[in-house]
Amino acid sequence: MEIRYKIWLEKDGKVIFGQGREKLFEAIEECHSLNAAAKKLNMSYRAAWGRLRASEERMGVRLIESDAARKGMALTPAARALLDRFRQLEKDADAYLRKMSRELSALVEAGAGSKPEGGKKV
Repeated sequence: MEIRYKIWLEKDGKVIFGQGREKLFEAIEECHSLNAAAKKLNMSYRAAWGRLRASEERMGVRLIESDAARKGMALTPAARALLDRFRQLEKDADAYLRKMSRELSALVEAGAGSKPEGGKKV
């Protein structure tokens, strides 16, 4: 038995951040370019830019900035903090849900041999 889940952050019912934006941020960090990051993720520049701008508008903060030293783009401190905290949230949720999955699996297995009400084994 497995518990399946996805985590994303919303504001007013609209996505701010999730696994897709997490991958986009990671690609921006690696490539130092939104265009190269979009290509790496097999998405259009326009789609990547749109997701990034939507998150910036919903959060009210810039998430990428020019990186003059590398002649490209870099995550802002706000974006870096968001990415780090989201990764920690995923890690913590995964650990908790794995634990719960083991506990629920044990209950399901223990109950597999018991008789339901009415006395018939299923």
